Amino acid sequence: MGLETTVKYHFPKGQNFSGTAPQTSPDTLTGTDYIAAMGMAMARAPIGYSAFMGKVGVSENDAARAVSLLTEFALQSCDKVAALRKLDSDIKPAVMQVLATYAYMDYCRSAASVKPCECCHAKGFIEASVFSMKSPLSGGYARNVKDTVRVLCKQCGGKGVVSTACRDCNGRGRAVMKAETEKQGVPVMGDCKRCCGRGYERIPSTEAHNAVFEVTDSISLHTWKKSVKPFYDGLIGKLEIEESWANAALNKVTA
Repeated sequence: MGLETTVKYHFPKGQNFSGTAPQTSPDTLTGTDYIAAMGMAMARAPIGYSAFMGKVGVSENDAARAVSLLTEFALQSCDKVAALRKLDSDIKPAVMQVLATYAYMDYCRSAASVKPCECCHAKGFIEASVFSMKSPLSGGYARNVKDTVRVLCKQCGGKGVVSTACRDCNGRGRAVMKAETEKQGVPVMGDCKRCCGRGYERIPSTEAHNAVFEVTDSISLHTWKKSVKPFYDGLIGKLEIEESWANAALNKVTA
C-alpha cells in the first residue's frame, strides 16, 4: 500500500475501514492493521509522511508539522553555508522557518494549484479609465469627462487567482517538439521545455529571498543566488526524498 492509497481512509464513504472486500483469508488486512501501518510509517519517516498528508489536504496540522520538522533540519545543516552560518543566533531560526515554509509551498505545487493573480492583486477587479460625453446642468457644450471605474480582470476572470499549470503544455508536462516534428513530418512529443516536464510553474526563488530580506538584510541577492539558493533547493529536494522514504516504509509494513 502506498501513500496515495491512504488518502481514502481519511475521507471514508462508508463504515467499512478496509482496503479490500471482506474475505475469509487470514492474510487480509483489517482496518486496525491499516491504522497501525500508517502509524509505523509516520514514526519511521515523520517529515515525508506529514508533508504528504499536508499536501493532499488531509490535515493542516500535518502541514505545520512538516514545516516545523523541516525547519529543525535546516537549523542543523545551515552552518555548511557561510552566509547562513554568519547569521545572528536570534535571527537564524526565523530565516530557516521562512526557507522551510517556502520550500514546503513549492513542494505542494502541482498543475492543479492556483496562485494570486498579479494583474488585479488577487482582487478580481481592476481600475480602468473611461471617457464619456457629459453636458453641464446649466447648459452649454458637452465635454469629455474621464472617470475611473472597476472592471472585471481578464487575467483571472474575477476569481482573483490563476492556475499554476504550464501555459505551453497545459499541465501535461509533455509538448510538441517543433524541430523534431518538422524533420519527421509527424507530431513528436517530448518533455516541455518551459516547465522541464513538471507540468506547472515553480515558485520563483526571488519570492523566498524577498521574504528573507524582510527578516534580515544581511543576505544580498548575489549571495542568495550564489550560495543560499542551492541550500533552499536542497530543502525542497529533502521533502521529496522524505516522501519517497515514507512511501517505501508504508509499502514495507503492509507487504
